[in-house]
Amino acid sequence: MDLRTLLPLAALGLGAGLPAGPVAAELTLTPCRLTANPALPSVAAACGQLSVPLDPNDADGPHIELFVARVAALSAEPNPDPVTLLAGGPGQAATDLYPLVRSAFERVRRDRDIILVDQRGTGRSQPLTCTMPEDQDLEIADAETVERVTRQCLAELPVDPRWFTTSIAVTDLDRVRRALNIEQWNVYGASYGTRVAQHFARQYPQHTRAVILDGVVPTSVSLGPQIAHHAEAALQAIFARCGENAGCNDTYGDVNAKFTSLVRRLEESPVTLNLRSPLSGEVNEEIFTELALKAAVRLLTYSPDTAALLPLFIQQAYDGDWNPLAAQAFMVVQQLEDAIAYGMHNSVVCAEDVPFFTELDRQALERTYLGTSQVDALQAICEYWPRGPIDDNFKTPMQSTVPALLLSGEFDPITPPTYGSQAAAAFARHKHVVVPGQGHGMATIGCVPRLMSEFLDELTPETLDIDCVRRQQPAPFFLSPQGPAP
Repeated sequence: MDLRTLLPLAALGLGAGLPAGPVAAELTLTPCRLTANPALPSVAAACGQLSVPLDPNDADGPHIELFVARVAALSAEPNPDPVTLLAGGPGQAATDLYPLVRSAFERVRRDRDIILVDQRGTGRSQPLTCTMPEDQDLEIADAETVERVTRQCLAELPVDPRWFTTSIAVTDLDRVRRALNIEQWNVYGASYGTRVAQHFARQYPQHTRAVILDGVVPTSVSLGPQIAHHAEAALQAIFARCGENAGCNDTYGDVNAKFTSLVRRLEESPVTLNLRSPLSGEVNEEIFTELALKAAVRLLTYSPDTAALLPLFIQQAYDGDWNPLAAQAFMVVQQLEDAIAYGMHNSVVCAEDVPFFTELDRQALERTYLGTSQVDALQAICEYWPRGPIDDNFKTPMQSTVPALLLSGEFDPITPPTYGSQAAAAFARHKHVVVPGQGHGMATIGCVPRLMSEFLDELTPETLDIDCVRRQQPAPFFLSPQGPAP
């Protein structure tokens, strides 16, 4: 696991709030199509660009273009309050997220437009992308190597990365809102996007009709020190569920012990494999290390569909066939690399998370399967990454009257239900929904799309009927490469 696999993570106080300023230019939208994957259908939309100052304090200085898309409602007379989607990462683009989750918003789109703004630094909004070395593991590299790779990334960026924090991003969002002549909109945020959504609701409550927070990061939480603990808890829950399932337990036995054995084997001797890419079909020689194993396992715990494969993959590797697990590992990491703009990711993390790390309990971290590697790498990178501005109130607990629907997966490995409960306390009117057996990201799960639509129609979260959620079950474990037992 290297810099490229430091995923969804989430200072300077420069005044009570960054200036919104006048809209820099008109926003003209023309027909376009959006796609995040050639294998998926594209989405019809109207797209355009809005020019905004790179430094919000310097309207006469350099500008960047924000990419905006509007997916029209199915109704000929849609409601005046559209929904805007905020993507996770940090570093994912909203126009890449929406095609992947569009089914979750079809009910919402009956009567409301969907507004997509690629947050500055992502997608087609001045992306901060870096060429990362294929073979460099920054989590075990010496300080000189970390400095070299980080400075190389910085040298490739076309603009100053300080101006890509959440505090500035919400001023961009409000500029887009005004350019589209929208008085109020509803804000859906996923993962890191929940941080952006909460801060927008804090800074612009009069223009926020409602928020949906999916995989919630509380405003006061600095992501990093607790990730290894949450990942460990999610993995142990999967192993425990396998142990309690007769078919899984009879087939695989003590999966936890076998996973521990695999880690030790790879620590002693990494495995060289010839892997065929499931995406390109090319065969490449890859070195599979214990860090790659941990990264793969963590990514597989994000969804119950992929978690259902974990006991099978671990058993196959334990028996000497590393290829299925390794192929999955390299595929999901490649997909992540393609989705995340790591320069923007670093700009957010190095301003909003790492400076607020308190004293780390390194012994407790070492007892998790991820250990201290992630926080060590983040701290090393942020020694060199320029720190941008955040609002003075950015880390303080918020109090809001905006209606809120909060969504958590029971076994989320990065934003557990306790985070959702913590964030819910900030909203006078809210409903926190914990979906049994699920991981990270609830929008597409079961009856959740209907709940989101009903919430936005009625704005009475307190009375929202969530009984349907209790019937949701995780995907059954694969007991062979052919699938679950019949």
